[in-house]
Amino acid sequence: MSDQLHEQLEDVFQNVFNDDTMMLRDDTTAAEVDGWDSVAHINLMFALEERFSIQFAGNELAEFENIGALKHYLARKTGATA
Repeated sequence: MSDQLHEQLEDVFQNVFNDDTMMLRDDTTAAEVDGWDSVAHINLMFALEERFSIQFAGNELAEFENIGALKHYLARKTGATA
């Protein structure tokens, strides 16, 4: 997966969760991210939509099993290289 896409995604997560040291792995799940509650989920969804110029359908974000699945989705939606 594109290093640039990963860096952008990590930047969004660091901003939303107010943690500049947060490092994402492809197998990272929501349960592993401190502070990922319903409010953070909504904030994350809006931040991802803004950063990547996409729009999630309903609660589509909750359907991804991990960061890797989200990255593949973003690559497909944005045309980024895998």
